[in-house]
Amino acid sequence: MTIQEKSNENSLISKAMLLPQEEMLEVKKRGLKIKIGIPSDFSKVEYRVPLTPQAVDLLVSYGHEILIETNAGKSASYSDKAYRDVGAQITDTKEEIFQCDIVLRISPFSNDEIDMLRGNQVIVSTMQPHAHCRESIQKLMQKKVTAIAYEYLENEQGYMPFVHQMSQIAGVTSITIASEYLSKSRNGKGVLFGEVTGVTPAELVIIGTSTAAEYAARAALGLGIFVKVFDTSVYELSKLEERLGRRVFTSVFYPKVLKKALVSADVVIGAMSFNATLKFKVSGELIKQMKEGSVIIDLNVSQGGCFETSECTDFNNPAFVKHGVVHYCVPNLPALVARTASISMSNILIPVLLSISDDGGVDNYIKTSRGFRKGVYIYHGILTNRDIGNLFNIPSKEIDLLLAAF
Repeated sequence: MTIQEKSNENSLISKAMLLPQEEMLEVKKRGLKIKIGIPSDFSKVEYRVPLTPQAVDLLVSYGHEILIETNAGKSASYSDKAYRDVGAQITDTKEEIFQCDIVLRISPFSNDEIDMLRGNQVIVSTMQPHAHCRESIQKLMQKKVTAIAYEYLENEQGYMPFVHQMSQIAGVTSITIASEYLSKSRNGKGVLFGEVTGVTPAELVIIGTSTAAEYAARAALGLGIFVKVFDTSVYELSKLEERLGRRVFTSVFYPKVLKKALVSADVVIGAMSFNATLKFKVSGELIKQMKEGSVIIDLNVSQGGCFETSECTDFNNPAFVKHGVVHYCVPNLPALVARTASISMSNILIPVLLSISDDGGVDNYIKTSRGFRKGVYIYHGILTNRDIGNLFNIPSKEIDLLLAAF
């Protein structure tokens, strides 16, 4: 070692000795290697996977360890070999997956799966309040996990990336579903959900002005479908027209106007803003007056639904008929195009996971990222989401008040 090199080394040692203890610990934690587990969701009729092989390849290149349950990506057309080739470990033992530092999945955790968790770890999934009960939330709290819901995540500008991306996919997909259920392939009326010269175009009513509503309207207008949009706010209706770049039929919920629209509609899509209190529900009496064989698609069914007649279904039995109207009420509609949705989710999760590593772990990232903090509904076993607390009658605390204790 040269005299200059020895001098530089002594200088670095001296600087390190002068660092406050907290700052030295922070330096040691940076670049934390994370063990991430991805269980299969197929038994829950969920076809998406949170990380694609390309995403896993990137994470492995940063030194992270990825465990994936056998066939977890099969429904999104990703084989075990594709994951193994980029460095993931494939296991057929779900219990092993649930021992990881971070467990990523799409569906909410069942009571049996919560029992398999090691505790004091991080779990990330959709919340879907209809899939939970008071017992499952209390079990998560007893395990002292930090639980994060995709639907609640925000960036620093208040933009909700998961909701926005999945809403885009749900909106477009709802139009293809409507077309299918109007056709004879599903014993529908045999109506083309589009426009043909000399034939009156099909009619679509959209309840709400959300991102899903916008993308459903875009897809429908491209097919020549006559679109009518209803919402509680004239301002939101105006903003929707601006985003669409053209005028469409819009109205607030005047009873006579809505009734006339529903009676003539071939398809009605419920697409109120996600994570917001639903301000309007279409009554069963109005649905009784709709045309026989018409189709309802409720994109808000996981939040209670836009229609009094809505009931949660899954892809095994996605639709039912009530009052002569076909109801399609699958809460995870983007899973129908699982590969597209999985790529979209990976695009959102990769920068988050890398930031967690750079910050030295989830606790540090929660403290530095206000948007990510919004996604936390249980923090070290303490419920921090007031809406969930009110829903299941469990006391909650503000996460900002807890951060100083951890």
